[in-house]
Amino acid sequence: MKLWGGRFTKEENQLVHNFNESLSFDQKFYRQDIQGSMAHVKMLAATGIISEEDRDSILKGLESILSDIESGKLEFTNEHEDIHSFVEANLIERIGDAGKRLHTGRSRNDQVALDMKLYTRDEIKEIDALVKELLQVLHNIMKENTDTFMPGFTHLQKAQPVTLAHHIGAYFEMFKRDRGRLHDIYERMNYCPLGSGALAGTTYPLDRDMTAELLGFYGPTLNSMDSVSDRDYLIELLSAMSTIMMHLSRFSEEIIIWNTNEYRFVEIDDAYSTGSSIMPQKKNPDIAELVRGKSGRVYGALMSMLTTMKGIPLAYNKDMQEDKEFTFDAIDTVKGCLALFTGMVKTMTFRKDIMEASAKNGFTNATDAADYLVGKGVPFRDAHGIVGQLVLFCIDKNIALDDMTLDEFKAISPVFEEDIYEAISLKTCVEKRVTIGAPGMEAMKKVIEINEEYLKNN
Repeated sequence: MKLWGGRFTKEENQLVHNFNESLSFDQKFYRQDIQGSMAHVKMLAATGIISEEDRDSILKGLESILSDIESGKLEFTNEHEDIHSFVEANLIERIGDAGKRLHTGRSRNDQVALDMKLYTRDEIKEIDALVKELLQVLHNIMKENTDTFMPGFTHLQKAQPVTLAHHIGAYFEMFKRDRGRLHDIYERMNYCPLGSGALAGTTYPLDRDMTAELLGFYGPTLNSMDSVSDRDYLIELLSAMSTIMMHLSRFSEEIIIWNTNEYRFVEIDDAYSTGSSIMPQKKNPDIAELVRGKSGRVYGALMSMLTTMKGIPLAYNKDMQEDKEFTFDAIDTVKGCLALFTGMVKTMTFRKDIMEASAKNGFTNATDAADYLVGKGVPFRDAHGIVGQLVLFCIDKNIALDDMTLDEFKAISPVFEEDIYEAISLKTCVEKRVTIGAPGMEAMKKVIEINEEYLKNN
């Protein structure tokens, strides 16, 4: 059934139908479409636009359609153009003329705007829950590793010693910001477009506040033209999901590096690894690599949406039908990546001994050796040069700073005393960093307490 057939005298060309239809993908929000119709028909009855008898008949019909779709008894068929015509045609078939009154006071333009908002709102909640689950896993790792020493890096070069808790804490902050972005999008988008009609509202005395309240919105949208043509919330969501994927990809890259034979910082659980068809020794970080790769897929959806919207005049245009497929795909991709990544990190084993040895052998305590000399009255620039000589000596001898004898220290600078060993121990190097946000034990405990409170209340 075509909802617009009365104006036309010829049948639609099949190729045109195939090109124009959206049921093949917008069937995904059948539940939201029916939910919106139920709220709409309740409002129509409350304002006296339709009778209570018709309301009850329509509601009963919609409930039966929803039940039959979810049980598999009612299947989507290709003669219908979209989810709206599918539901309405089935409703009329089931309850007769009363079903024809459902569409009073609305257009497919405000209907699809509503459906997409309802669907997006539900998905934001699900994505947020998955990000929170990942944050809980990261929080647990942090609590257990405040004294697990490892090298911190800049330019992929060992720089200064940190702890695993501190390193993981950086990702905690990233994903916490991601949740903030999702919350902001939800708050900004949660206004109801239903009642905007095709673009200029309607002559029927609709109670848009009632519809908005029934559907859990903060209120109705305030401009009918913007209501049917707004896809900002999708662009914002795709942008936020792209940022989530960027964070997952960065983390995946580190796990891939840490998993190499050269680093061996982590052991990925067998359930999240694969082997080689030809090389029996291989254990590949495929989940991390796929997450890293799928970031481009989500970025592509964002660019597609921006490109689709950039030249569209007010109000609704058919171009906007392109908002669905890649948004649905991006949402499914992000949810799948979050779930798998969380499982991988949760089951991963950290090689604490190798991490600590790597920190020692990478001269990550060189800055602290310079600070030691400054504490003894040596100007920092001179101290920097002296420690540079120490590093060259150690490289030549293939040893760490900690392995030098006191005589070897004194040969380069007589300022060094026995207390140099305590000053450049990894524990001292980390524990001296006590400002909030630093890796020292006390600073990390404060951050972990803040994170604990955040997870409890958000």
